[in-house]
Amino acid sequence: MTLAAGGFLSPTGVEIAFLLVGLVTLGAALVTVTTRQLVHAALWLVVALGGIAVEYLLLTAEFIAWVQVLIYVGSVVVLLLFGLMLTKAPIGRSPDADSGNRPAALVVAVAAAAALVWVVVDAFRTTWIDLDGPAQGSTRVSGEILFRHWVLPFEALSVLLLAALVGAIILSRRNASAGATDQEGTR
Repeated sequence: MTLAAGGFLSPTGVEIAFLLVGLVTLGAALVTVTTRQLVHAALWLVVALGGIAVEYLLLTAEFIAWVQVLIYVGSVVVLLLFGLMLTKAPIGRSPDADSGNRPAALVVAVAAAAALVWVVVDAFRTTWIDLDGPAQGSTRVSGEILFRHWVLPFEALSVLLLAALVGAIILSRRNASAGATDQEGTR
């Protein structure tokens, strides 16, 4: 008896790795949104975003993977952690972080996930990615598209993130000066 070579239902190593990394990424994302500790949520977000970068690597999109690491893991999460530190957010469990809307949030999340899966499956139903063939996009093409058509949204995002960091610094200094005034008044 001979084994069939590479049929439709015989997964390759890359497909198995893609599935396993996807499951780890999904688990990290679920922990990110369900943990009650803000710093732990930010650190699990690093794992989830790193998993997405690995998925891009498995899809042979190295440029997009490194952009994911540099922009999201390197910048956004660091800015989030600085914001948490500068606003003196509680490190441990915080009752203020839970609004009590978990059932409604779960319904919205499941509906959004179902809609996203349906749209992606419908859009790419007959599309197959040939991992053994030549790469379709290059860094030059991606860079030209990025800096010709998407430069304004990226710049707007950088200004927004800078404003958030400056706002966090102002809020932390205002609270620190109010605390110093309260302590001087009680002496």
